[in-house]
Amino acid sequence: MTSGGTGHAEESQGGLRTALAGLTTRGRSFLAAGVAAAVCAYVLGQSDLLRVGLLLAVLPLVCATVLYRTRYRVAGSRRLSPARVPAGSEARVHLRMDNVSRLPTGLLMLQDRVPYVLGPRPRFVLDRVEAGGHREVSYRVRSDLRGRYPLGPLQLRLTDPFGMCELTRSFSTHDTLTVIPRVEPLPPVRLSGEAKGYGDGRQRSLALAGEDDVIPRGYRHGDDLRRVHWRLTARYGELMVRREEQPQRARCTVLLDTRGIAFAGAGPDSAFEWAVSGAASTLVHMLERGFSVRLLTDTGSSVPGEGADGFAGASQESADAAGLMMDTLAVVDHSDGAGLSRAYDVLRGGGEGLLIAFLGDLDEEQATVLAKMRQRSGGAVAFLLESDGWVRGPGTAPGSPDRSGERLRMLREAGWTAVTVPRGAGRVVLGELGQSAPAVGAAGPRHHGPVADVSV
Repeated sequence: MTSGGTGHAEESQGGLRTALAGLTTRGRSFLAAGVAAAVCAYVLGQSDLLRVGLLLAVLPLVCATVLYRTRYRVAGSRRLSPARVPAGSEARVHLRMDNVSRLPTGLLMLQDRVPYVLGPRPRFVLDRVEAGGHREVSYRVRSDLRGRYPLGPLQLRLTDPFGMCELTRSFSTHDTLTVIPRVEPLPPVRLSGEAKGYGDGRQRSLALAGEDDVIPRGYRHGDDLRRVHWRLTARYGELMVRREEQPQRARCTVLLDTRGIAFAGAGPDSAFEWAVSGAASTLVHMLERGFSVRLLTDTGSSVPGEGADGFAGASQESADAAGLMMDTLAVVDHSDGAGLSRAYDVLRGGGEGLLIAFLGDLDEEQATVLAKMRQRSGGAVAFLLESDGWVRGPGTAPGSPDRSGERLRMLREAGWTAVTVPRGAGRVVLGELGQSAPAVGAAGPRHHGPVADVSV
């Protein structure tokens, strides 16, 4: 038997011993009854009872032997629709079994292995499959927790017509379902200056260089002949073309605090999961707006496969960049770090554009580091998720209101637009993000209260 038309199922070994191990309760009962009847017939001298006992004992043995020696050629395949699904949404798994032998199969029982968080283990009973025929079944999986979950291997249970014996064959391949964070659509925001995706960088570059001050390069296959610079072609003796000025793309860095000491609680409604979901929503939103986006954590690591400067999101690659970042956020977990200094080291180069941070509990030292980060960005917005408010629930007093207010004051004095996110907040509302005074909220003014303007 094969999986996906390529892999081979694991064949059971051990001969008669393996076949006897596959006897069902019915088969074991028949065998025990046959042996008991044969013993009683020998003691009582009843030849008719001996025949009955031999029939009862031989039937399950014959069924086990025939089933073990049966060699079905069955191909199995699995298809996920979709393979990447947001947390809380359902995905459908399609299974297909093809009988590639010249003989029809018997009754087949199909079982797929899935993690318990995706739901109960699916089981199907497939009727007789004719030679060259196939059967298709499907089931749904759903998880409220993000992550990467293996599906498989697929198991095929064979049984005889009398139900005396069952044998299991396992396919060798499996698939992976990726559950990404929930992504909420953010309302369109009005950005100005360098905050735009294509901003004013193009006009400034052309004004400095001039339309005629172009940098030529060698002709490449596929270049438009109308761009050939004939004067330079005659000078260098080879085809030279004008290099078109590329618009400068504004940059946005999304900082996700993953420190284990900064977040309390667990589960899909915890503060950390809200922060991951908020970061995912912001990344997708900024990519759609044309930004070059970078995902950064407190450990200083970013998404593998980004550009040389650490940013991703060219127009033709924005979908791939979003998928790569979602895969990274699907498996991100708490770090063992105690500070944000590594993230600050990554931002030391300056010219980082807009900085949007999702943070947990802060002490004075980390608030100071964040204040320095503001000097390395064109605009900065911080969402603070205090553990006390999320663990204690609404209507309870926070553990240290003076401390949280002091942290907000320090960030705002450094130029951050810093707000706290209450328990049960629905989605991030960025509002207007300007270069000089970015703000959070639908109307765009700077907030002075301790509660963020977050839709529920």
